[in-house]
Amino acid sequence: MGCAPSIHVSQSGVIYCRDSDESNSPHQTTTISQGTAATLHGLFIKTDAAETIPSVITYQSRHSRNNSYRDRKENSGGHIRIEAETQTSHTSVKVSATEECVGPMKLTQEPIQVLLVFAKEDSQSDAFWWACDRAGFRCNIARTPESAVECFLDKHHEIIVIDGRHSRYFEPEAVCRLIRATKPSENTVILAVVPQKPPDQDEPSVLPLLCAGFSRRFVENSSVSACYNELIQIEHGEVRCQFKLRACNSVFTALEHCQEAVEITSEDHIIQYVNPAFERMMGYHKGELIGKELTELPKSDKNRADLLDTINTCIKKGKEWQGIYYARKKSGDSIQQHVKIIPVIGQGGKIRHFVAIKRPHIDNNNQVHKFNKEERCSGEHSQSECHSLRHRDRRKDSIDARSLSSRGSDAPSLQNRRYSSVARIHSMTIEAPITKVINIINAAQESSPVTVAEALDRVLEILRTTELYSPQLASKEDDPHTNDLVGGLMSDGLRRLSGNEYVFCKNMSQSQLAIPVTLNDVPPSIAEMLNDEECWEFNILELEAATHKRPLTYLGLKIFTSFGACEFLNCSEATLRSWLQLIEASYHSSNSYHNSTHAADVLHATAYFLRKERVKSSLDQLDEVVALIAATVHDVDHPGRTNSFLCNAGSELAILYNDTAVLESHHAALAFQLTVRDSKSNIFKNIDRNQFRTLRQAIIDMVLATEMTRHFEHVNKFVNSINKPMAAIEETSTSSINSDCEGQANIRNSPENRLLIKRMLIKCADVANPCRPLELCIEWAGRISEEYFAQVQDEEKRQGLPVVMPVFDRNTCSVPKSQISFIDYFITDMFDAWDAFASLPGLMEHLSENYKYWKSLDEMKCKSLRPPPPS
Repeated sequence: MGCAPSIHVSQSGVIYCRDSDESNSPHQTTTISQGTAATLHGLFIKTDAAETIPSVITYQSRHSRNNSYRDRKENSGGHIRIEAETQTSHTSVKVSATEECVGPMKLTQEPIQVLLVFAKEDSQSDAFWWACDRAGFRCNIARTPESAVECFLDKHHEIIVIDGRHSRYFEPEAVCRLIRATKPSENTVILAVVPQKPPDQDEPSVLPLLCAGFSRRFVENSSVSACYNELIQIEHGEVRCQFKLRACNSVFTALEHCQEAVEITSEDHIIQYVNPAFERMMGYHKGELIGKELTELPKSDKNRADLLDTINTCIKKGKEWQGIYYARKKSGDSIQQHVKIIPVIGQGGKIRHFVAIKRPHIDNNNQVHKFNKEERCSGEHSQSECHSLRHRDRRKDSIDARSLSSRGSDAPSLQNRRYSSVARIHSMTIEAPITKVINIINAAQESSPVTVAEALDRVLEILRTTELYSPQLASKEDDPHTNDLVGGLMSDGLRRLSGNEYVFCKNMSQSQLAIPVTLNDVPPSIAEMLNDEECWEFNILELEAATHKRPLTYLGLKIFTSFGACEFLNCSEATLRSWLQLIEASYHSSNSYHNSTHAADVLHATAYFLRKERVKSSLDQLDEVVALIAATVHDVDHPGRTNSFLCNAGSELAILYNDTAVLESHHAALAFQLTVRDSKSNIFKNIDRNQFRTLRQAIIDMVLATEMTRHFEHVNKFVNSINKPMAAIEETSTSSINSDCEGQANIRNSPENRLLIKRMLIKCADVANPCRPLELCIEWAGRISEEYFAQVQDEEKRQGLPVVMPVFDRNTCSVPKSQISFIDYFITDMFDAWDAFASLPGLMEHLSENYKYWKSLDEMKCKSLRPPPPS
């Protein structure tokens, strides 16, 4: 013990300090990783092998707890049997984990970890280290604020001791704030070591330390016993309390994910906590409830007048109350709940909280007793202390499905299985996608700033409306044309039935059908026109004139044949001809717009879109045939009046289809009625049942997609499900060759997205008039305007019905304004989305030119289709 220790520096810069008398003992080595200069318990070591000593040093005693301090005092010349390293070491005192209880919850606490934050070693840091050694605590020392935070985030110490005596090395308050800024520190006790003051000076305030985040202070005292006593007091007091509080997080996690609504109030009935299930049930956000008295919330008038008094009388005696209670939700609706209220006894044996557990009460066929028998006050067995009637367990009060099997001769196993199934159904959580979205937003609100939470509240209000995809219009005074046009197309009328019945004629007798023709019978002039049908500029109005208003049959034969429809349907060309003629005869030639020429125009646009490369690669032949059939029949038997008009007039169809998608439902239903009625015109007669069902459902879906009340829903789904994902893939592609990669094909070819593509296709084909060459655009604008004029003037005003689109008064209407509104509101966004998918540069050029034309007429204050002749 009289020899000096030897010091060796390895090539890597690691310093070894070995006692020369005990060189064979592996426990007598002090190791310091890469240090230029350090003082280790009185031993100064210097080397140029590295730049700095480690900021965090962990000590491990090699002596017994009883002799450690004595040996240290004796061996201050260098015989200190410790090891310095950068990893945690166990203390010489073996301390087993201790058990703590929080209510019925049993917890196991591992040995305490202490972090000493001292910029330099001195007698005070030595005293705390030896105190940790005596108490069996694991101990780390950090020299800088940064290393202190790093070490704490790694070890999560229960106690941190920060040297606050020498501000020239670091600011103790700043170090404390750094640590308190981390999440794990909320259950950590932080001790400030402050310098001793002369007796003649006043005791300084502890408030600055508390405000900085310290838990308590310690006046410097290098006595190991004083430091040991301080640490032991902290362990038995604050550390154990914080350990129990930390365990409470698991209880709150359970509450947060509990299916039953939970509400905790103070003894004065001030709301202290509600869980997410409570928020979902009642429609409130917890921020609207916490801190309020229960008496401030709206009450339902469905409860018995004395029910609240009964509940309060029961729970104030420290007894549970259980029963049926009507609560008023934020929306104002009353909800029947099964409620259980439990008083919580706290300090001094007094009631400190009330816990209310609530769930919706389901009264299945009145099998549960009435609420006055469902109230239950438990605690003592004396009925005189409770005004409510006792009752048996609720499962025994209701009719038990298992007991039914004993009352008859039916198989008991069947009844038991039924009971089991019912139980499983009640335990299921069936959520629609929109419900999941709302729940995610609700969860996000909890950890969001107030401004974000308020913005999310507005988002939730929007999501809870039914018209999610319908834009809100400006005031009627701002743009009456757009309001009236959109109002007429986007609504089903005022739902007000009238004594005036509007029933249009159905001219479908075979005597009115033309004699079937074959492609060989087509006149040369018509055949020459049909040669151009693959061009977008194909003039359907010329075909209308040449075929005497029967363009659908001729064009249909050409297009269906070019797509191989007869081969796919396994029907003859004669059957197809008969079907086309039957459908065309069911259109009203007296309509200025919704006639067979419009159907032929939509069929032409559909075929044009189907031939586009990206559309063609997304759909199979079944989809193509479905699209052609849907386009052909999509407006069959159209009366030339809107859905709103039919609903207001109380027509047969409006009553039949409950004022919902009246015309579109009629078009789809009548198309199949006509088709299957006669074998000669039944194009589906040779396909099997499963294929027919697939075709039928797909055709109905496409026809219903032309109904304008769901216009924005279809467009937005297409954009979000197809446009945006494909654009994202294109942006990440390394070259233009890869832009149409496998990822895009997967997006297009999924069954859900193929459905969206077909809906978008027929919607665009149905209202493609503004994208046609100018002369065709002008003609179609005049025709639709004339149809609306007839509805307003000849029908609504004459019959005294609500005028759905008053701007379409023949004497005052501005056709250019109506076209501008229609393009702005319906066409531009939809065709932008469709063009982004199908690539339609020619159509978009026509749309731009036509829009400029209507704008120029409007600027000239011209209300007609064409500019006035020059004077």
